[in-house]
Amino acid sequence: MKLTDRTLKALKPKAERYEKWDEGRAGFGVRVSPAGRKSFIFMYRFEGRPRRMTLGTYPAMSLATARTKHAQAQEAVEKGIDPGAVHVETRRAERQAETVADLIEEYLSKWARPNKRSAAEDERILRKDVLPQWGKKKAKDIRRRDVILLLDDIVERGAPIGANRTLGVIRRMFNFAVSRDILDATPVAMVKAPAKEHQRDRVLTAAEIKMLWKGLDRTVISPIVTAALKLQLVTAQRKGEIIGAALSEFDLENEIWTIPAERSKNGIAHEVPLSPLALDLIRHTLQIAQENAERRAKRHNIPPRDPKWLFPSPRGDGPVKPQAINGALYRACMAPEDRPETGNLGGRPAIGLTDVVPHDLRRTAASGMTALGIPRLVVSKVLNHVERGVTAIYDRHTYDAEKRHALEAWAAHLETILTGKPKADNVVPLAKAAETA
Repeated sequence: MKLTDRTLKALKPKAERYEKWDEGRAGFGVRVSPAGRKSFIFMYRFEGRPRRMTLGTYPAMSLATARTKHAQAQEAVEKGIDPGAVHVETRRAERQAETVADLIEEYLSKWARPNKRSAAEDERILRKDVLPQWGKKKAKDIRRRDVILLLDDIVERGAPIGANRTLGVIRRMFNFAVSRDILDATPVAMVKAPAKEHQRDRVLTAAEIKMLWKGLDRTVISPIVTAALKLQLVTAQRKGEIIGAALSEFDLENEIWTIPAERSKNGIAHEVPLSPLALDLIRHTLQIAQENAERRAKRHNIPPRDPKWLFPSPRGDGPVKPQAINGALYRACMAPEDRPETGNLGGRPAIGLTDVVPHDLRRTAASGMTALGIPRLVVSKVLNHVERGVTAIYDRHTYDAEKRHALEAWAAHLETILTGKPKADNVVPLAKAAETA
């Protein structure tokens, strides 16, 4: 019989399964089950043996599409390819294809955690915005349009910079999938960041430094957080490297803090000379951490443990979280009436500064040192920036003495700002600065 939409609709189920063949198309027909399910089929011979393959189900698959698939299968047979075996293998691969949830776990375990200090932030972004939307989808089915729509949702909820960060993580994850032969291509290609970002150039003035330092002492944010912010201003190191510092990294007798390579952003171990002001902050913080540990032990009726971290989190055994530092500084700068009800800032006055983030403290320290006459190369060494070029390959000088001189001069200058009393050693002689350039 000639199969048409009308004849297909007219086929009724019977007690036994039966087939109807399409006139003029060898081996192409429809099978009707006792339950009324209508499936397009192709009967053929391969290597002398009869074969049967299901092309699709009517009406989910149209008659025209089924005929196209039949023609493709017939062509495969003529080329010596078993289309049924190919179809079975394709369906098996489809069932076993990684979901986005699988890809997230593989990316985190095989790449992010072993290679990135910021793996926790990648995980937070993926679990917050990607997993709920795409978790059950096959990774190979994600298209560029899906990426764009996901980013649009994040922008519309008022987080354009967050959308940029999400795009960066998604891009890394799909590049990882391509490198592992999970995918043939990334759906993130040609997707542009949804928001423009402006490089921050905020540097605190002397008056703002004093306002911040004194203001932090007046707020009711954690003394641990306050000490972390102050230490960043004094040492010019990165926020993550400061709050993640283990006590084993400090040699207070020799006044050195060694940031190990695995915690350093550039993967290079970095020695930070500790000025008298930095040492005072560290000793004060150690005392706070010890007192907190004793209070926690008493509250939970357990033996006190020696702190492992310079800035331990009050909620667990790890160090304080980066977002705790960001949030505390943000709220401390807000007027009491604008602060959220949560938190322990109470009615304490705002610090009086606006638009300040922790990284501005590192920038302020670096700018302050150059303003004192410290050569930019030495400041770069203090910041642990990677120097490029041929000279960097051959220059193996440690710059330890120059770094100590720079940080001690900066600390002395900070004390002058805070006390209003000049110190004899807070100015770097320009002749000496030139010698270290």
